[in-house]
Amino acid sequence: MDRDAIADMRIRDNLVLDERAKKVTVDFSVQEIDPRTNRLHVDVSGTIDGYKFRDSHSPLLQTSNAVCTPCARKDGDYFEAIVQLRSAGRKLNEKELSSLRSTLDELLQSMEPNPMFFISKEGPVTGGWDLQMGSKSLARTWGRKLTKSFGGSVKESPTVIGVNEGVEVTRLTLSYRKPAYSIGDAVRFKKSLWIVDSWQKNGPILRKVDRFERTGATWRDMEASSVVCARSEQRIVQVLNRDSSAAEFMDPSDYKVSTVALPYDDDGLSEELRIGFIDGMWLALPLSGKGGRK
Repeated sequence: MDRDAIADMRIRDNLVLDERAKKVTVDFSVQEIDPRTNRLHVDVSGTIDGYKFRDSHSPLLQTSNAVCTPCARKDGDYFEAIVQLRSAGRKLNEKELSSLRSTLDELLQSMEPNPMFFISKEGPVTGGWDLQMGSKSLARTWGRKLTKSFGGSVKESPTVIGVNEGVEVTRLTLSYRKPAYSIGDAVRFKKSLWIVDSWQKNGPILRKVDRFERTGATWRDMEASSVVCARSEQRIVQVLNRDSSAAEFMDPSDYKVSTVALPYDDDGLSEELRIGFIDGMWLALPLSGKGGRK
C-alpha cells in the first residue's frame, strides 16, 4: 500500500465532522519527512446551516512495520494441533491419503474464513500422513467429518506445553484411524461373509451375503475381520440367461460363460449382477446400502 492510500485510510478513520455539515469536501497532500514519517496537509470545506466553513489541519502520520498475529504464527511454525491420519493394521495408500486430505480443503471452503485456520506443516510419515494446524477447533471439526465420511475412530490427546498468565497452554494431538475396509467391501467376520453397508458412531453396519440379515459391529470387533473382496475389485456383469435360482454371465477373467447363484435380494428382472471373486469362485453379491449395483 503506497503512502497516499495509507493517508487516505487514516483520514477516513479519524476525521470527525459535525452532524450538520453538508456538501463536505476533503482534500489532502502528503509531505514526506523521512521513510517512516509524513506530514499530512488536510483541507476540509462545506456548509453548516447554510454558512460556509473551511478548516485546515497538518497532522503527522507515522508508520512502522508490523506483522499480524496469524501471520507471525504462520512464519514461526506455530501450531495448536497435530492431526495424524492412519489406518488399522496397514499403511494408507496414495489414493486413500488423497481422499482423506481432500476433505480438509472441502471443509475449509464451506466454513467462514478464519485467519487461524492454517496449516504450518504437513507431510508423509510411516504408515500415513501428519499435519500441524493452527486451530484445535478446526482439527476437531475435520475429525468429525472424516469419521462421518469414511468411518473409523478419532482419539484426542492434549499435552501441556506451557503456562500463560496462570492458565495452562495445551497442544492437541488428534489421531484418526481409518478402517481397513470401505463401504461395499465384502469382509469375513466371525466365519461369515458380510457386506459393509454403512457407518455408525461405534462401528459399521454389516449386511450378510447369503441371507437378509443386518448387524452392527464395533471398531474393536472388526479388528478381527478381513477384506475378501474390495468394492473396487467387484464387477458388474450382464445376465445372459437366468432361472429362479441361478444366472449365466460372461466370466470377466477368461470371457467364458459361467453360472452363479442369484443373491437373496434378486428381483427376477435385473439385467445386471454385481459379482466378487471370493474363495476361488465368483459369487453374486446383494445390494449394499450405498449406491446399489452401480
